Amino acid sequence: MSPQSVASAKSVVVIGHGMVGHRFVEALRARDEAGQWRITVLCEEDLPAYDRVGLSSYVGSWDAKELALAGNEYEGDDLVDLRLGVRAADIDRAARTVTTSAGDVVSYDAVVMATGSYAFVPPVPGHDRDECYVYRTLDDLDGIRARAEAAGPGAVGVVVGGGLLGLEAANALRLLGMTPHVVEFAPRLMPLQVDEGGGALLARLVESLGVTVHTGVGTAAITEAPSGIAVELSDGSVIDASLLVFSAGVRPQDQLARDAGLDVGQRGGILTDIGCRTSDDAIYAVGECAAVEGTCYGLVAPGYSTAEVVADRLLGGAAEFPGADLSTKLKLMGVDVASFGDAHAQSEGALEVVLNDAAKGTYAKLVVSDDAKTLLGGILVGDATAYASLRPLVGRELPGDPAALIAPAGEKPGAGSLPDDAEVCSCNAVTKGAICGAIAEGACDIAQVKACTNAGTTCGGCLPTIKQLLASSGVVLSKALCEHFEQSRAELFQIVQATGTRTFSSLISKYGKGSGCDICKPVVASILASTDSDHILHRQQAGLQDTNDHFLANIQKNGTYSVVPRMPGGECTPEQLIVIGEVARDFGLYVKMTGGQRIDMFGARVEQLPQIWKRLVDAGMESGQAYGKSLRTVKSCVGSTWCRYGVQDSVGMAVDLEMRYRGLRSPHKIKFGVSGCARECAEARGKDVGVIATESGWNLYVCGNGGQSPKHAVLLAGGLDDRTLVKYIDRFLMFYIRTADRLQRTAPWLEAMDGGLDHLKDVVCNDSLGIADELEAAMAKHVDGYHDEWAGVLEDPEKLARFVSFVNAPDEADPTVAFDDSGVRKVPVLMGMPPMPT
Repeated sequence: MSPQSVASAKSVVVIGHGMVGHRFVEALRARDEAGQWRITVLCEEDLPAYDRVGLSSYVGSWDAKELALAGNEYEGDDLVDLRLGVRAADIDRAARTVTTSAGDVVSYDAVVMATGSYAFVPPVPGHDRDECYVYRTLDDLDGIRARAEAAGPGAVGVVVGGGLLGLEAANALRLLGMTPHVVEFAPRLMPLQVDEGGGALLARLVESLGVTVHTGVGTAAITEAPSGIAVELSDGSVIDASLLVFSAGVRPQDQLARDAGLDVGQRGGILTDIGCRTSDDAIYAVGECAAVEGTCYGLVAPGYSTAEVVADRLLGGAAEFPGADLSTKLKLMGVDVASFGDAHAQSEGALEVVLNDAAKGTYAKLVVSDDAKTLLGGILVGDATAYASLRPLVGRELPGDPAALIAPAGEKPGAGSLPDDAEVCSCNAVTKGAICGAIAEGACDIAQVKACTNAGTTCGGCLPTIKQLLASSGVVLSKALCEHFEQSRAELFQIVQATGTRTFSSLISKYGKGSGCDICKPVVASILASTDSDHILHRQQAGLQDTNDHFLANIQKNGTYSVVPRMPGGECTPEQLIVIGEVARDFGLYVKMTGGQRIDMFGARVEQLPQIWKRLVDAGMESGQAYGKSLRTVKSCVGSTWCRYGVQDSVGMAVDLEMRYRGLRSPHKIKFGVSGCARECAEARGKDVGVIATESGWNLYVCGNGGQSPKHAVLLAGGLDDRTLVKYIDRFLMFYIRTADRLQRTAPWLEAMDGGLDHLKDVVCNDSLGIADELEAAMAKHVDGYHDEWAGVLEDPEKLARFVSFVNAPDEADPTVAFDDSGVRKVPVLMGMPPMPT
């Protein structure tokens, strides 16, 4: 857009850059094709919009980038001016200007108040002590983390408030190695979402995870104590603690509006009409700060609706706030909780159908009309799998007996039975009809449905229903690996295992067609490596490998390769370090420490690789397989042998695991982490397999990863001894290798798995499929048959002959390989291009 066009656009100032403020900017820019509006965004925090709903996932990774909302910096958009660390100090409604905390004065044609809310701190004596925190921002969590680490493992932390955020805060303290207590003034946890029966089960499930629950009591005072603070409760009891977190609800952030003379609601919030316009026609309010016709909404879905309404209004539309679906579904400390519709049966004549299974730890309640035909609401605790199919039926006739819908063996309503106007994605107000329309127009998988409708892009709770709609619409998702094999990777694995096939040519002649391609060849090579101990460069298998496996090294941008010897648990002897240094010096390699606790040497030409590895193998080192779809590293902290906080020998366990699973070929790369305590210095919850020490053993987390789409690993089992831990990892890995799709990492593999985590737990921990012995035997076969791939090359002249730059001139080096070492570090130079900046 030209500078003249930008200058002529009208000005809207967005005050606040949380999830709803960002949604408004996205909505306005998507619809404003003519560029009518120039947007100035004032963000009080130093970070642009992030996922505050997922705030608790920050604990463990401590990486703010993982919570960043897509497109939150508006790079390349001349019509959006994002100002970080800047708040609105004053609104001059007469002059139509906003003065910022930086002293700038911004003129406006419209203002959108997206100031959100603030954490309510009860006026308890001592509430302002340094040991007291709120649970609202990333900075809050950083402060809590610092205090918890200073207090040490097992220190007591108190959370005042047993609602959604209160339980998330308690879980954060638990993950930090603290002993949490939750104090809730109401007679049960989550009083707004669950009833007495659901609250009782929830308290029992939460306490089983090591959290002490105090309900029906308030906080009387906070005083100094040797541990830090003494928290005095209204029943006279006292909790000695190191810190306290207030999570007793939120209040609308409306002070700026009050100072500007805008009308506010009786209970706070910036008063707006159904079009989200305030008492000043040029000023709108969205999200938690807005009191739409007197009501504030504390959930993200209605906040998004207000953002869409205002974007439409600024462009001349007449959109109105459609009302709010206050349904919630979440997992607190691994416990499913869901609440929807009239959960507390406040409608006249409402009936309750309850199934409380204390033995299984589940509670389900449906609220129905007096004739038991219409669903009004419900509560699910312990198992919320029925939420996706039940919530869209609120206000509609039930497809069957209410009790059957929540009974374990009952028939659950399918997505196909929903009417077209039923809202499937409540976060983004997407109906079944909109999703089916997208499918009819050609959307043939979940990713395309997301792109067309925005459904499933926020909390993801509706994805199972979207999957059902795809299936019921007749969309057949191809499982073919490629044009040469109609089978999926998992099916090919079963064929190879059952038939004993050991060559690609034999497999494709019997079960495929053609001669293969760069998709199926590496996949079959991986399957053959996973089912036998043949060297991956053994005869016909050599021709199947991709570029990296072809030369057992990672190719770099200038055609050279990197060399990464294995360092189990990050351990390396002084003698081995000396050899690494000598090799790097003699071959002119660039040396870098990796995030996986080992040393990477860059710049080796292909004909140098055998010479380099000969010296490394002679020094007792072996391939680290940084080039393979296999186990890469097992990262470790120093554990109990050195660290004063360690409770188990994490280094010893990391070494044992890496030596056990080294060389294991899989659908994608696999990374492990082993932490010696809950401080999580090895970042185990960002790995495919994460092991975290506890006083009673090990907790096993699975299916995490970093990268472009980071995922936190989830708890598979806790309190495991060494033997059981290894047994479960054996089963998990072999089950993944057998059933995952091509290039599918463990996190998306779990997301796509029918039954999800519960099914995976049943297979691995309970042997629900009766294949545990088979999986363990397969892993034992791998362990017994392991041999170092580079040692195998050095012993075989036929394999050594592959490592040349030119087949017809084996002694010549590649003349196009060049480097520039004039700066602070050596860098590759692409011929015909200037050196890269250092």
